[in-house]
Amino acid sequence: MHDVVIIGSGCAGLTAAIYTARANLKPVVLSGRMPLGLLTTTTVVENFPGFPEGIDGIELMQRLQGQAERFGATIEYGAVDQVDLSASPFQLSVDGKPMEARSLIIASGAGHRKLGLENEVRLENKGVTYCATCDGALPIFRQKPLVVVGGGDSACEEASYLTRFGSIVHLVHRRGELRASRIMAERVLNNPKIQMIWNSEVVDIHGDGLVTGVKLRNNQDDSEKDLECAGVFIAVGHVPNTQVFQGQIQMDDHGYVKMVQGSQTSVPGVFVAGDCADSVYRQAITAAGMGCAAAIDCERYLASLG
Repeated sequence: MHDVVIIGSGCAGLTAAIYTARANLKPVVLSGRMPLGLLTTTTVVENFPGFPEGIDGIELMQRLQGQAERFGATIEYGAVDQVDLSASPFQLSVDGKPMEARSLIIASGAGHRKLGLENEVRLENKGVTYCATCDGALPIFRQKPLVVVGGGDSACEEASYLTRFGSIVHLVHRRGELRASRIMAERVLNNPKIQMIWNSEVVDIHGDGLVTGVKLRNNQDDSEKDLECAGVFIAVGHVPNTQVFQGQIQMDDHGYVKMVQGSQTSVPGVFVAGDCADSVYRQAITAAGMGCAAAIDCERYLASLG
């Protein structure tokens, strides 16, 4: 049985691991289905304190993991497929294998939100993707028109990155102005290879073997048009990875885990940190801060048990 099991290996989970490891609690970090979290899909992270020139997302996460391991954290590559939080010790199933824990820190993060189109599923990995840094350099996208869907920082970063490969990048946003931070929005609006398509939504994706285009609907006048493209990069937000905890702990209507006091959830001994609980800020640094708080709360909880 483990004193502390941390579910998730992004900024929140690894920061919690650093703190609990330094407290000599020998935490076990379960990597989840995306080891090191969504930040690994980012090129340059410019807003994490301490890196004035920016840092590659993968490098940042590898450094965090190395720091946690240095203090005694154990990283196990696996995903939780079932939990029983009805009594302590808590029972987990990790890729079908049982595990027990005196305390849990849920830092399972969030996954990519989808458009919900039938052809989106059919053409995934055939031109439909959720990660420009992962897939943008593929030959099928080079010197071809590309579409990015979204209007926040992630969509702007995706569009800017794709200008290295596509002939033109169409950024489709359902509003008349970007939701992104000013610096990200200015980069996009001043980039001659990015064409904005305002007040529009992708209502279908065309293609047999590979993506050949999209159908757009203007939400101001309901007019529709087809747009040729070789790739559709979807960046419309995230959904919390909390499905496995349904019915076990309190969540809001969108699936975000509720915090009762500090990082404590509705189940004593179960704490939460990061994007699976944060629907407002969703930044690497806020996730790290929440991981720190969860670790401190967890340490105090275990100390109270004697």
